[in-house]
Amino acid sequence: MKHLFTLCIALLFFNTISAQLQPVKWTAEAEKISDTEYNIIYQAIIDDHWHLYSQNLPEGGAIPTEFVYDSVAQIQDFKLIGKTQESESITKFDKVFEMDLTFFDGSATFTQKIELLNPEVSVIKSEVDFQACDDERCIFDSQIFNIELPKRNSNSEIFEPVKWMSNVKKLTDDEYEVEYIATIEQGWHLYSQYLERDDGPIATEFTFNKKVGYELIGKTSEPDTKAVFDPVFDMNIKYFSNKARFVQKIKLTDSNLKTIPAEVYFMVCDETRCLPPNRVTFYTPLDGNTSDLIVPVEVDDKSKALSRALNLNVTGWDNFEAEEVKEKSNFTIFLLGFLGGLIALLTPCVFPMIPLTVSFFTKSSGDGKKGLANAMLYGFFIFLIYFLLSLPFHVLDSLDPEILNNVSTNVTLNIIFFVIFIAFAFSFFGYYELTLPASWSNALDSKANKIGGWIGVFFMALTLAIVSFSCTGPILGTLLGSSLSSDGGATQLTLGMSGFGLALALPFTLFAMFPKWLNSLPKSGGWLNTVKVVLGFIELALALKFLSNADLVEHWGLLKREVFIGLWIIIGIGLLLYLLGKIKFPHDGPFQKISFSKWSFIILVFAFVIYLLPGLTNTKYANLELLSGFPPPMFYSLYEKDSECPLALNCYKDLESGLEAAKAENKPIMLDFTGWACVNCRKMEEQVWSQDKVYDVLNEDYIIISLYVDDREELPKDEQFQFKKANGSLKSIKTIGDKWATLQTLNFKNNSQPYYVLLNHDMQLLNHTTAYTPNADEYYEWLVKGLERFEE
Repeated sequence: MKHLFTLCIALLFFNTISAQLQPVKWTAEAEKISDTEYNIIYQAIIDDHWHLYSQNLPEGGAIPTEFVYDSVAQIQDFKLIGKTQESESITKFDKVFEMDLTFFDGSATFTQKIELLNPEVSVIKSEVDFQACDDERCIFDSQIFNIELPKRNSNSEIFEPVKWMSNVKKLTDDEYEVEYIATIEQGWHLYSQYLERDDGPIATEFTFNKKVGYELIGKTSEPDTKAVFDPVFDMNIKYFSNKARFVQKIKLTDSNLKTIPAEVYFMVCDETRCLPPNRVTFYTPLDGNTSDLIVPVEVDDKSKALSRALNLNVTGWDNFEAEEVKEKSNFTIFLLGFLGGLIALLTPCVFPMIPLTVSFFTKSSGDGKKGLANAMLYGFFIFLIYFLLSLPFHVLDSLDPEILNNVSTNVTLNIIFFVIFIAFAFSFFGYYELTLPASWSNALDSKANKIGGWIGVFFMALTLAIVSFSCTGPILGTLLGSSLSSDGGATQLTLGMSGFGLALALPFTLFAMFPKWLNSLPKSGGWLNTVKVVLGFIELALALKFLSNADLVEHWGLLKREVFIGLWIIIGIGLLLYLLGKIKFPHDGPFQKISFSKWSFIILVFAFVIYLLPGLTNTKYANLELLSGFPPPMFYSLYEKDSECPLALNCYKDLESGLEAAKAENKPIMLDFTGWACVNCRKMEEQVWSQDKVYDVLNEDYIIISLYVDDREELPKDEQFQFKKANGSLKSIKTIGDKWATLQTLNFKNNSQPYYVLLNHDMQLLNHTTAYTPNADEYYEWLVKGLERFEE
């Protein structure tokens, strides 16, 4: 009874404090993953000097944060998938409890994945119990949530990667700090307020209504961040990932003011697309209560009428299934690594080792089975070594998800890579030998002989990796450079190096299993040196890619697209002259009669050089689609590029005039939802629309209506209005971009670009909607099917 009484007094004390203090403010929402899976996301904003504790704490200290769900609902309506994940926390000595504890400062995010069992459920009820402390006191509190699930619409592709919250901190009687916190989904970027160039993304912009009773003190601050190269826009840009906190200091001029009205205008992008600029309106209460982003007000009659005008009443959805998003398979990266390993096998450093090593394993052991087992183990260890070499990059990636991209776009490192690749090329040409210290291989070889067993086999595999470095190093360097500049980063690097190690290891195992195959191997000779020199020319070409990266970042103008392609043509001609015996390098023997396989390769190189030639022109044939991503982008050109519409096609920039033209010419409509800052839109126009058959269909058979969702030109005052979204919040339609972005979201449940829709004059779909489609044949078929249905 005495302990029970003490507990009741303690709880009463905590509740009394909780009623007076609210150092932690909570919001919760649901994010749709699939038709049956959702992420329940809890966001906590924590006052300065207060700590919110983790879910995972040792006993005898603070009370851990706990999320509670109705046990009956978990059986009938939904089930939890895994544990509740929490954002990055701090673990250190806590003065209040005199022990090491894990807690959060400033803000915290908790995410619980659920799977619906009952499709009729629209609300998830939950409760959070938590303790928060500062250096002098603690409070224990709880909050109940009724979380609405987004409507389950299979055609919906509405992205909302940024969630905003606002909070206020009182400094003096009339001065406050208002903070605006953006929580950004992984892989997306929110851009700084202060961008150096106007031809990139749209900067984040805060607008304050200073007429209502306050004035601003200074500018809106933001986190310190360095400009890094953004591959989406091919320039250095300041942006934020994961979280960003903006702070504006204000001074009241009206003591009766209750809320601080403000608006943020912002744009977000990931590695492949950008969303149209968006606005969020804040009304932040000065009393510190959780703010509402939008004050619930009804729209006026004018807004209702203009909103209705945006609804195209598109029909025919049931006739077409939504197109699935196609992503590049990581298996492709593995195959490229495997191909690199096969090429490495044909180099003078590796090829002669195959029969020697296999013979050693098959003859050195009296037991044939044991020799075979050792050979298989040897192959496995080769694969394992190259796999392990990629693991440090995963550590870097986990410490900072942006680090690999920053490394790949760093000017200094790209210049270093350029120099290294040039050094590799001249090493392949035979002017010098790049090797790791001989003492390394000698020491490992000695250990392999002394130790024996499976450990000795491992050291033999490691010896091979070091001895063959002069040939495998440049190929691995190519793999490293391409992986660091791709979206997959460390994961793709691991897949590529695993494929490389597997290709390198397979011959040693297969020839040990089938020794008679050794007789079919060609003898070592001058052809191995030829392979090495060919790789040298390839290294020269790849070196230019790294120099081009640095040139694009700094805008030196050294390697414009035509200059880059011209240098590749010169390298290709040099390779042809070498293969024809017109050029010789130090280790080349007497020129011999050209074999059939060599003639085949010469023809292939010649065809590649011919393919490059149109890249020097200012015609629609200059795209070089097969090399997309290697040369600089088409706009980075020696030629002037100025056209109202892509490729000088006839297009319309507003819906009304486009519809009139379609009816007048009796042609179907292609709605092209695009953006001035949309890189994939440019790729579609330059790489796909420019193909002859696609161009002809677009030019002769369709009316193109290009609607730019990021156009910041203001609408006339009488055309500006407020649009009420499905969740009840209001969106201010002030610019042309606002209007077209809302039209896309309202009618097609999609807000990413590029996005293409084929319609007849009655707003009936002629084919499924589609997005970024780099395959010109596929895009052409999509257009032709739409045209056929229009004619029917």
